Amino acid sequence: MRSPKDFFRPLAVGAPEPVREIPFRPSRMIHFFDPSNEKMAAKVPDMAAQADVVLGNLEDAVRADRKEAAREGLVKIARATDFGDSQLWTRVNSLDSPWVLDDLITLVTEIGDKLDVIMVPKVEGAADIHYVDRLLAQLEARAGLDKPLLVHAILETASGVANVEEIATASPRMQGISLGPADLAASRRMKTTRVGGGHPGYLVRTDPVGDNFTEGRVTYQQDLWHYTVARMVDACAGAGILPYYGPFGDIADVVACEDQFRNAFLLGCVGAWSLHPKQIAIAKKVFSPAPEDVAWARRVIAAMGDGTGAVMIDGKMQDDATVKQCRVVAELADALAARDSDLAAAYDAATKEALAHD
Repeated sequence: MRSPKDFFRPLAVGAPEPVREIPFRPSRMIHFFDPSNEKMAAKVPDMAAQADVVLGNLEDAVRADRKEAAREGLVKIARATDFGDSQLWTRVNSLDSPWVLDDLITLVTEIGDKLDVIMVPKVEGAADIHYVDRLLAQLEARAGLDKPLLVHAILETASGVANVEEIATASPRMQGISLGPADLAASRRMKTTRVGGGHPGYLVRTDPVGDNFTEGRVTYQQDLWHYTVARMVDACAGAGILPYYGPFGDIADVVACEDQFRNAFLLGCVGAWSLHPKQIAIAKKVFSPAPEDVAWARRVIAAMGDGTGAVMIDGKMQDDATVKQCRVVAELADALAARDSDLAAAYDAATKEALAHD
């Protein structure tokens, strides 16, 4: 076991100092693209103008004979593109693959100054993060980088879920964790072939009326991922890192996608993956607090003064606990408003209207 005193020391001579706190930057959507696809690569500047995070994908959805092309394409794109306020992430191949070592060596040494986060798939425990942590430190030292790359784990195996707390605290590099529902379903032997979202067969049914067991009984579809997302959120909150919902595979079903993203938002996730441009807009809407919610939060904060005691607003009691809840909403709104002028205007207008009634 490493001494706690050593936790924030570089793991290689010449590597940058590890971060002591994960910076919060808006990341409502992590938008995936295939760097080996030239048509998609040409759209990256437009993607960066719309998405908080653009991610060059090297793993799933990239054929084995296109792995090297995807890696080389990402290097070319990173060098040629001004990402502005957007972040550039990558998802490397899994740690048991023949490509991941070249992924890390190439990307860190050639475009490490452009990358913000490296997403690692199928993380099963702290040992996986420890391996990546040490290797990244060595490569950062070789490349002469002055800031450490952050690491994002994907929760997509039963072992990963069982070890999620130790994964979250495995390294100062840990930026966050995403749910990977498709691989997780396979790992658990779940009987669903959907990528994220619910399933009509996973339901509860109201009790029978009298002896009639067949008629008049209402069913409600349940969320297959509620337990896992909630556990992931708790692990991330405890470690001071960020939780994300992963992909929603049915691109056409924008209604269910919005519902699933909103469930994740309400549970504490800061964003989700987007696989198609229409999902960027959904994530931007869902993971941005509504102006009326921001106005209410700011109204409560203003009324609570130093944050202690209790006040009544519109017949509702507000106290120390509720002002903490309101600060979560208001601080998120402030961070998003700094990036999005339209949101800033909407939040300010709603707040002024709400405060004018007090």
